[in-house]
Parts: sequence; structure tokens; C-alpha cells
Amino acid sequence: MVEPVLEVEGLRKTYGETVAVDDVNLTAHPGEILGLLGPNGAGKTTTLECLEGLRRPDAGRLSVLGLDPTRQARGLCDRIGVQLQTSALPRSMRVDEAMGFFAAYHRVAPRYELLDRLGLAEKRSALFGELSVGQQRRLALALAVLHNPPLVFLDEPTAGLDVASRVELHALMQELRVQGTTLILATHDMAEAEKLADRVGILLRGKLVALGSPRHLTSVGASWTKVSVRTENDCLAADAPAFPEVIRQQALEEYAIYYSSNPGQTVSALLAHIEAQGDRLIDLRVERPSLEERFLEITQEEAR
Repeated sequence: MVEPVLEVEGLRKTYGETVAVDDVNLTAHPGEILGLLGPNGAGKTTTLECLEGLRRPDAGRLSVLGLDPTRQARGLCDRIGVQLQTSALPRSMRVDEAMGFFAAYHRVAPRYELLDRLGLAEKRSALFGELSVGQQRRLALALAVLHNPPLVFLDEPTAGLDVASRVELHALMQELRVQGTTLILATHDMAEAEKLADRVGILLRGKLVALGSPRHLTSVGASWTKVSVRTENDCLAADAPAFPEVIRQQALEEYAIYYSSNPGQTVSALLAHIEAQGDRLIDLRVERPSLEERFLEITQEEAR
């Protein structure tokens, strides 16, 4: 059995009377993208900082690549890549100087092709302080992976990026995963987590309230299926009959939308009604709940 790259047991971190992380348990395996989701203040960044050796936890056992980040942080530095939520390079440092500096620190050759790939080819001589927020984040990612670490921590890596840069970043993350790199991704972007992550952990008020693959998480809970229907003569208007297993319904633009606990029965009844009315089906879509919808459901459950 393959040993986990990362193990967390009972992690707890407080700031005075504020509990930032409360009894969190996590594992991550080689070549896995593990997403951490949660609103601001949920404990995502604090969890990452404890794993990176930047903060000392108050309780719990942490193992990162077989090392204790609290006691062996220096030995861990060469084996992990870290993209912090906020970069802190000197404003007067040039982009190519930053690449050379980090390469020297890790005792590897600079990888200027990473700058080219992440859209920084024309910024090699630019000062860090002259870069936009998105460019600073792209530079931070290049510096985090230049030494080919087996484990990379990414804290909101696509915040402030344009669409093209986001697509390129996602492609790079997928390549790293295929190469066997483990990525821990903290993000607010539900679609990003659903697209990239093998497993997702949802943090609320410092507690891990859900953990599993995006497919698993969206298949539990209320498990409503969204059925969107558009017909030529709008026979599913307000005076249409009630359909079986429908939890709620709404009209949106030219579509009748039903949330069903049994989509098979609902769709069969809808099609029978459309045919009986002599109407013609234009569009029918049956969709599982998105990760964002499931996240909102979990958030509402925890708030009760």
C-alpha cells in the first residue's frame, strides 16, 4: 500500500480565544489533488501554514513527507513548494532575479521556461513591484514548482488571474499531478475544485465537515437532480399539473426547471405530459447538483 504524502490527526490552532482550526484530520496521497474549500475565516490558510511549518499548532500530529513540520521545517523546505496567498518579494527585485535567487536557494538550475509558459516572458526584467496582482501570483507559482517538489501547497492560486492564465495554470497543475506531484489546493472557486480535485474537504468555522470526491459529495445530502425543460408551445406553464418526485420548481427565461428526488419518474411524467398536450420538446437537460450547490446546502445545514 502506498504511504500517504501527508497525514493530519487532530490538528488544532487557536489565536487567543478564537479557534481557527478544530480537530482536523486529513490525508493526501502521491499524485493527488486535494482541494480545501471554505469561506473566509474557515481555517484553510491556517491549516496550510501549519503543514508548511510556518505556524506551530496547539495540538495534533502532522506528518508531511515523513517529516514533522513543527520540528523539521528547514528539512521540509527543499521538498515542498509553497504559493502563499500574498507574495512578499522585494518590490525592487526583478523577475529573473527572483527566479535565480530561488533556484540558488534550492540548489537547482533556474527554469526560465516556467516564466514563459505562465505569460511572464516579457516581464523578465520587470520589477516585482511593477507587476499586476495576477502576474505576481503567476510568478509565485513558478517559484513554488521550479525545484520539482513532490508536494505543492497552493493558496488561492488563480485569484486575480485572467481566463487565459487560469487555463494555463490548470493545465500545469494537471501535468504536475500526472508526474506524481501531490497538490494541496485551497480555493474559493467551486468550479475549479470540482474540475481539478480528486478529493475535496470542506472547512467551516475550523472544522472539517465533509470530505470526499466531488462526485461523492454531490451524490449525498438532499441529492436533488435538476431537470430543465423547454418546449415549443410552453405547455409547462404555471397551469401544468404537479409532477412526481418534484421537490420544487421554477421558471427561468424559456425553461421550466424542476428539482427532483427521482429524476427517472419526473422525466417520464414530463415527457408524457408534453406528448399529451401535442407540444414539441426543444431541450431537456438532467444535471446532478454542482459542488457549489452542495457546498451551499452543507453550509445551511451547519448554520442550523
